[in-house]
Amino acid sequence: MPSKNFVLEDGLAVTIYKRRTNRNLRLSIAPSGQIRVSIPAWAPYKAGLDFAKSRQDWILSQQKPVVVLGHGQAIGKAHRLSLKPVSGTTKATSRLRETSVEVRHPTHLEPGSAEVQKVAREASVRALRKQAEQLLPQRLETLAKQNGLTYRSVTVKRLKGRWGSCDQQTNIVLNLYLMQLPWDLIDYVLLHELAHTQVLRHGPDFWKLMGKLTPSAKDLRSRTQQYQPVLNGSE
Repeated sequence: MPSKNFVLEDGLAVTIYKRRTNRNLRLSIAPSGQIRVSIPAWAPYKAGLDFAKSRQDWILSQQKPVVVLGHGQAIGKAHRLSLKPVSGTTKATSRLRETSVEVRHPTHLEPGSAEVQKVAREASVRALRKQAEQLLPQRLETLAKQNGLTYRSVTVKRLKGRWGSCDQQTNIVLNLYLMQLPWDLIDYVLLHELAHTQVLRHGPDFWKLMGKLTPSAKDLRSRTQQYQPVLNGSE
């Protein structure tokens, strides 16, 4: 789809998209922080730009503090981030190793620069996915057997706003960002989804079952709510 990039006051970058199906102007902010305006295909880009300017106060109110990933930072349970300045390179690149997420970047770029951080975030998500696919299905199976529960399938995905899900067919989906939680909270989330194989909706029966699966369910639930399913606090 056709698009153009603009910069508002305060340095806010906006991408304006033209869509054939649009009849109105729409403003959204992606989890990554990207500001998007969708306009009808026939409308001029200026219309989208003026619309973004008119909503600038709202955009600023939605901006989240940017968490900068640092050298040596733990990425999930098995990796640490390595940010290496390398002479002779023209752009930041990444490589996922057994125990590290290696990001190599030109010497003229600071580790906290947008380009280096983008590569570091993408590589860190790959590391979390690898860990999650290796560890979460095994742990889910163990907890299911221990509690006499069954499920149809388990899939690891990158979810927005939730740690997992379970449908009526007992297909379970787990968020790769679970790898950033303490192990007892990971177990809580897995048990939560396993409980949904018996009671689909939240209610007295569901929480009664959770109390049987883990006596400290109330405390674990409260602690889990203190975390967000994003990369180390920021997308």
